[in-house]
Amino acid sequence: MDLRDVFGTNLRRLRHQKGVSQEELADLAGINRTYISKLETGATYAGLEIIGRLADVFAIDASEFLKRPPKRRRVKT
Repeated sequence: MDLRDVFGTNLRRLRHQKGVSQEELADLAGINRTYISKLETGATYAGLEIIGRLADVFAIDASEFLKRPPKRRRVKT
């Protein structure tokens, strides 16, 4: 998983936790909805200004977007 995918996964998770649509998040952050979609799918990189805006919306430290999800343990059957 590269950093674009990590960022997108975390952005989508945080957005769902907050209970907002891509359009609502885009409005809160002052960016375009299609850009949110591209970020969530890993189709584009986020610039530092955008990361800062999104972190402000979620009231988190910007580094939270780059934390890799914990590895899933395999269950033997």
